[in-house]
Amino acid sequence: MKREEFETLVIRAVETLPVEFRSKLENVDIVVQDWPGPQQLRRLKLRRSTQLLGLYEGIPQTVRGRGYNLVLPDKITIFQKPIEAKCHSAKEIEAEIGRVIRHEIAHHFGIGDSTLYRIEGQRAKRRL
Repeated sequence: MKREEFETLVIRAVETLPVEFRSKLENVDIVVQDWPGPQQLRRLKLRRSTQLLGLYEGIPQTVRGRGYNLVLPDKITIFQKPIEAKCHSAKEIEAEIGRVIRHEIAHHFGIGDSTLYRIEGQRAKRRL
């Protein structure tokens, strides 16, 4: 998939979020990168670059204090090539981008991986 098409899907995924979430993303940059870098993989103790589909880097809203101001934006990176490697069609890529965006934005709101995996598991069971 061409980068422009992939980025359009990322933008669409963000635009479909409920307004109450989108309105709280004013200091968050969302970027697309081909692959995670070696430092990102080491920090997360991952061995293969295909394991990382997205990454939130920043200070979650739940731990920000009164002194939180004049800081660089938080960053959400969506990794195009690992998502493409996981998916078999453009429709699957679009769905996976939406899932990864929601997952990383949840980190921005202070929700940890264990809670997110539990929620995603419950959602998958309801679909069956």
